[in-house]
Amino acid sequence: MIRTSIFWLATAILGITYAGMPVLTVLRARLRPRPFARADITPSVSVIIAAYNEADVIGDRIENLLALDYPADRREFVIVSDGSTDGTDEIVAAYRSQDVRLVAPGRVGKGAALEAAVQAANGEILVFSDANSRYAPDAIRALVRPFADSTVGGVAGNQVYLPEGEADATAVGERGYWDFDRLLKRSQSAAGNVTSATGAIYAIRRHHFDTIPDGVSDDMLNTMRVIGGDQRLVFAEDALAFEPVAPSGALEFRRKVRIMTRSFRCLILMRRLFDPRRTGWYAVQLLWHKVMLRTAVVPMAALAVVSPLAWRLGRIYRIATVGQAICYGLAGAGILLAGHPVGRKAPLAIPAYFVMVNVAAVRAMVNLARGERIDRWEPRRTLEPAANDRFQPTGVVDGERDDAPDEAIA
Repeated sequence: MIRTSIFWLATAILGITYAGMPVLTVLRARLRPRPFARADITPSVSVIIAAYNEADVIGDRIENLLALDYPADRREFVIVSDGSTDGTDEIVAAYRSQDVRLVAPGRVGKGAALEAAVQAANGEILVFSDANSRYAPDAIRALVRPFADSTVGGVAGNQVYLPEGEADATAVGERGYWDFDRLLKRSQSAAGNVTSATGAIYAIRRHHFDTIPDGVSDDMLNTMRVIGGDQRLVFAEDALAFEPVAPSGALEFRRKVRIMTRSFRCLILMRRLFDPRRTGWYAVQLLWHKVMLRTAVVPMAALAVVSPLAWRLGRIYRIATVGQAICYGLAGAGILLAGHPVGRKAPLAIPAYFVMVNVAAVRAMVNLARGERIDRWEPRRTLEPAANDRFQPTGVVDGERDDAPDEAIA
C-alpha cells in the first residue's frame, strides 16, 4: 500500500539522517583514522572581524584580542566596518597604535567587506571571527598548530556558549546541539575533514580566500574552498571561542532562516564538491550534513501525515502516531513556555528547539525556491522581534552575520 510504503521510506531516511550517519561518522574515525601533524608554530596571522554597528561590544573585543598569547610581531588585527553609524569606527580607530587596523569601505555587505579586509591584511594565515565572540588566551596558538602539517589548509575552532543568563529555552536546545556538533567535528576531523567551520573561530591559508558572492554564507564558503583546493579542513578542539546565545527563540529562528538560506546558495555554488570522484567521502558527508539534515522536515511531514492514516494497519503505525503526538506536544509546550523556567527544562526545550530549526528550514527552502537572497547583515542583537513573536516566519530582511551553528540541523 502507498501509505505503508511512504511510512517506511520516510522512516528509513530519518533513521539514516539522525542515527545511521552519526554512528557511521564516529565509527569511521575509529576504524580509519587520518592523523595530522601539530606543532607550536607561529606563522604570521591576521585576525579579521567584520562589524556593523558594534559600538557596544567592539572595544571589549579588541581588548580581548590584544590580550591573546601570541607574538606581537606575528599578529595583526583588521576590523572592517561595513558602514557603521554608531561610533564603531571611532572606537576601532583609537586602537590604531596597537596593531589594530580599521578598514571602512562603506555599506557594501559582509562578503565585500571581508574582501576589503583581506586585501588590507598581511598575514599568511587568515583568522576570522565575530565582534561579539571572546577568545581564550591561547586560542590563536591552538588554531595554528595544525598548519604545521602541509596537507592542512584550514582549521575550525571550537565555539562554546556562555551561560545563558536571561536567554529563553533556546539556549538549552542550542547547547544540546553544539554538544552533538562537537562530537561530529571531532570524528570528522580524525578521519579526514570537517564539513565546514563556525564563523566565530576558524582559520585558512591565505591562498584559499577568494571573492565572496552576495547571498552566500562566507564562513561556509571560505572553508569549503579549502576542500576544493585539495587540502584538509580539521578541527582544533582546544581553540576556544566563547559566544552568548540568542536571547530569544524569535531571534534564533530568524538567524536560522538567514543562515540556511545563504548556506543553500553556497551549496549550489560549490556543487562540484558533491562529486565523490573529486572529494571522496567528503561528498557523502556533505550530502548528509548539509542537505539531508536540513531537508529532514520533508520525510518528517510525510511520516506525520501517513502514520494516522495507517492506524488500523498495525501496532507499529499506532506507536508511531502516538510517539509523534507526544514529541510535538512537548515541543508546543516548550514554545509556549519558552520564557518560563519550566520551558527551559530539557524535555520541553530540546523538542521546541528541534521543531524551530525544522520550521526555519522550511522557510529557507521557500526562500531558495522563490529566488530570494539575503545580501546584507545585521548583528543579531539589533534584530528585535515583534511582541509575542516566537519563531513565526517574518519575511526576508537584511541579513546578519553567518556564524554557527551553520552546519547543524540548522
